[in-house]
Amino acid sequence: MGELNSVDDAFEARLRAALPDDVIRPLTPAYLEEPRGLFHGRGGLLVAPSTTEEVATTIRACATARVPVVPYGGGTGLVGGQVMPDARAVILSLERLTRIRAVHPSENVLVAEAGVVLADVQAAAATADRLFPLSLASEGSCRIGGCLSTNAGGVNVLRYGTARDLCLGVEAVLPDGSVHHGLKRLRKDNTGFDLRGLLCGAEGTLGVITAASLRMYPRPAQTGTAMVSVRDPQAALDLLAMAQAQLGQGISAFELIKGTGLKFLSATGFGHNLPFQAIPNWSVLIELGLGPSQDPEAELAALFDTARSAGVAQDGIIAQSIRQRDALWKLREDIPWANKAIGSISSHDISLPLSAIPTFLQDADKALAAFGPVRVNAFGHLGDGNLHYNVFPPEGQTADDFEPLRQRVRDIVYGLVHQADGSLSAEHGVGRLKPHELRRYGDPARLSAMRRIKDALDPQGIMNPGVIFE
Repeated sequence: MGELNSVDDAFEARLRAALPDDVIRPLTPAYLEEPRGLFHGRGGLLVAPSTTEEVATTIRACATARVPVVPYGGGTGLVGGQVMPDARAVILSLERLTRIRAVHPSENVLVAEAGVVLADVQAAAATADRLFPLSLASEGSCRIGGCLSTNAGGVNVLRYGTARDLCLGVEAVLPDGSVHHGLKRLRKDNTGFDLRGLLCGAEGTLGVITAASLRMYPRPAQTGTAMVSVRDPQAALDLLAMAQAQLGQGISAFELIKGTGLKFLSATGFGHNLPFQAIPNWSVLIELGLGPSQDPEAELAALFDTARSAGVAQDGIIAQSIRQRDALWKLREDIPWANKAIGSISSHDISLPLSAIPTFLQDADKALAAFGPVRVNAFGHLGDGNLHYNVFPPEGQTADDFEPLRQRVRDIVYGLVHQADGSLSAEHGVGRLKPHELRRYGDPARLSAMRRIKDALDPQGIMNPGVIFE
């Protein structure tokens, strides 16, 4: 792999000559920033194609000139994958690839271009009386191509899987500018390597997804939502086991919430009416999606009675209306915003075997106590083992006071995750934030295979350099 070249006037002139007039656009600061403010782009050329062929033309030009390409979706990623701080790159925005190409209700398949906002994919499915279950806090601005490229998770992974699981096929432009026409709507296609699975989760390092065939599901006839306070994380796992025994696949989401997160909501003025008189140390938010013959409120009430009798549940509220349901979910969705207002020392998107979660939480809290009375807000998708374990300064101090200790905090958290055979990235990806940790904790054989795949498909290293690989 040789040296890459920054965008210059000569390259821009050649690309302008190859593309329609409206494709190259003014580069605004928004394309050089990311939500956490950890990385800042140096500049470059903003290219916003409206067709797959225009994407291919752009990639071919970059391959010829050895110019780096940074694919850009909705800009909501949290690991810096959408900005390149050390070169002037082509910023390839997919915001104009916004067509719903086809909807096949009888097949439960929807074909969408990469720039369609996730909420619009959900709405297109709803128009066909179907459900596209991928649901994230950023669904009003993130785009489906970015969701697939990072293999996004969200709140419904327990029932429906990650973005990769919801994708049947992809159309993508590869690093040499060739187009992979993989928009098949098949559940079975056993004809060799799975490029769909490879490109989903590659974070734009192996090509650019331009469209995808997506799974839809029948909409649940009835839904139910409850928030239940529990003694501790082990009790939350016990409640999950009880819920699965009673309801099977009827559980759509099962979210763990630490009391710290609810306190942060109050402290930062989000103005929620909390469902408990006293904030519990731990609580669980449960969502059910059931058939027409089932009563979700009755099922939740029966689950609560069983759990309380077993000493697992302490208190709870069952939503009696859509408004109450939305209010409970707004609590969960606003916790990351309250976290941002407080300012974390270090935030971690981790995945653990379910049975390892209680011990990890105890051990991590104990190890971090060496730094003083730091505050921990642990919350996330307990049903699939994904925790957001975030460390905050004591009251009266700021995250800047702990800047020299930030890496030590990360080392403690990721070290314990590694010991538990977990993952240092559950749903946000590796990006430019975690390549060092991936190299440190990743399986050497797997990393070597990943490197060889990258070199084979992208021998010049133009696709999102610095992401995943240092």
